[in-house]
Amino acid sequence: MLNFTLSKTYVENQYIVALDQGTSSSRAVLFNKAGQIIAIEQQEFEQLFPKPGWVEHNCKEIIESQTLVFHNLLVNNSVSPSEIDSVGITNQRETTVIWNKTTGEPICNAIVWQDKRTSNLCSQLKSEGHEEHFKKSSGLVIDSYFSGTKINWILNNVKGAKKLAKDNKLLFGTVETWLIWNLTKGEIHATDYSNASRTLLFDINNLTWDKKSLKILDIPESILPSIKNSSDDFGFYEYKGVKIPIRGAIGDQQAALFGQCCFEPGEAKNTYGTGCFMLLNTGSKRIESNNGLLTTVAWGIDDNIEYALEGSIFIAGAAIQWLRDGLKIITDSNETEQLAKEANEDEVIVVPAFAGLGAPYWDMYARGAIFGLTRDTGISEISRATLESLAFQTKDVLEAMEEDSGIRLQSLNVDGGASANNYLMQFQSDILNTPVNRPDIIESTALGAAYMAGLHTGFWKKEDLKKMKSINQVFKPSMEQTIADKKYLLWAEAVKRSMNWTK
Repeated sequence: MLNFTLSKTYVENQYIVALDQGTSSSRAVLFNKAGQIIAIEQQEFEQLFPKPGWVEHNCKEIIESQTLVFHNLLVNNSVSPSEIDSVGITNQRETTVIWNKTTGEPICNAIVWQDKRTSNLCSQLKSEGHEEHFKKSSGLVIDSYFSGTKINWILNNVKGAKKLAKDNKLLFGTVETWLIWNLTKGEIHATDYSNASRTLLFDINNLTWDKKSLKILDIPESILPSIKNSSDDFGFYEYKGVKIPIRGAIGDQQAALFGQCCFEPGEAKNTYGTGCFMLLNTGSKRIESNNGLLTTVAWGIDDNIEYALEGSIFIAGAAIQWLRDGLKIITDSNETEQLAKEANEDEVIVVPAFAGLGAPYWDMYARGAIFGLTRDTGISEISRATLESLAFQTKDVLEAMEEDSGIRLQSLNVDGGASANNYLMQFQSDILNTPVNRPDIIESTALGAAYMAGLHTGFWKKEDLKKMKSINQVFKPSMEQTIADKKYLLWAEAVKRSMNWTK
C-alpha cells in the first residue's frame, strides 16, 4: 500500500480523487491541480474460481475495499473532504452485478469479464445468425467477455431472479454503476457511454439501449441504468458530513486513452494491466473492423461522442500473477525483469490463453500452453517467455489495427503496471519495430477518470491537459529485424496450436 505524507496549508477544492476499481484491486489516487499524484492507496481483494472457467468477485467486497481506500487516502494524508473538488470513477468494464433495488443486496457474486460460463450461449447465438446484428448495433463480437450474456445467465440460473426482474425489483450495472449506486445511497442508477458500449446491449449508432438485442437475450430494459456523459453529474458521496461531488465515470481502458491525452484521431495507447488493451482514437468516425477488433465508444463529453478501435487481450499481467500465485516460481512481479535478462536462448513460447483468446482471434475455446520446453528450461526462461507473450499479443492487435484504420502508428503510448518493466518495454519496441513512449505517470487509468471529473467542474480545461504530460522514457527498436520476425513466427505457430483446445 502506498501513501505519502503531505505538508500543506488548507485550501478548499484543491484535489481530485480517482477511484480506480480494477480486476484484482481497488485503488484511490489523489491528484493535485498540476495533475501530479500526491498519494495512492490500494487494497487487493479475493478472486473466486468456483468452477473451471468461472471467475467471480464478491460484490460487497468491491464496494468495501473501494470505500476503505478512499477513506484511508484522506485520513493518511490529512486531507479534509472539503478539499476534494470532485471524484472520478474508472472501473473493470464488462464485469456484471445484479442486485435487489429494495434491499441493496446482490443476488449473486459479480461475474467477471474473464468468465467463460456463457461460451455455449455465445456459440448458440452465432449459430442462430445473430452475429451481424450485434456487430452493427454494438460494434462488438458475440463473446462471453461482454455483459449481455452474463445478465442472461444470472436471470436464468439464479433462483428467483426472473420473478424479481418481472416484478421490477432488480437493477443491473457494470462496476462503476454498482459503486455509484452505493456511494449515493441508491439515488443514482447510471452508467456512462463508454461502459454502456461494453454490454452488447447498447446501440453505438443511436446511443440508446437496443431493443432487439434485449429481446434476443431476454433481458428486461427496466433493470438497465440511465446513460450519461463520461464527464457528468453522478450525484454526491457524503463523508463526514461533506457532500463530495462525483463528476466522472469512464471504463478503465477508455480512461487510460484519455489520461494519455490521445485526443486526436490516430493516437493510440496500450495498457498493461490484468489484461492488455490497445485503443486507437478514431474521433467522431466509427470504423468497423474486418480483423477482429471492437468498435467502441471512447467517451462522451458535452454530448460529443468519440469512438475508438480496441484490441482486447484477456491475459497480460494476470499471467505474471500466475507465475507468482499459481506456479509460485516468483514472489514478486518485479523479479521477472531480472529473470528475463538471465534466461538462456531457448525458444520457449508461453501462450497465456487462460480465458481463451481475445482480439484478433476471438477463440473462447483456446487454452494456455507452453511450447519449446527442454531440460535446460527453468524459471528464467518461463518468466521471460511469459513477459514476451504480452508483447507478441500487442503486435497481433497492432497489425489488425493498422489494417483496419489505414494508419501506420509512429509510436505507441504505454501505461499500466507492467509498463514499468524495462525488459518488456524494450522487447515491445523491438517486436513492433516502433518507438514506445512511457509517461512519468503510468497511472493513466486513474488520471483519465480524474480528468473527466475535473473537466465537469472546471478544475481543468481540456487544452491544459496535454501541457501537463511528461515522458519518462522512450524505448527505441534495437533488435535485428530478422530475429524479431523469427520470434514472431514462432509465436504465431504456438497460438495456432493452442486454439480450439476445449471444444
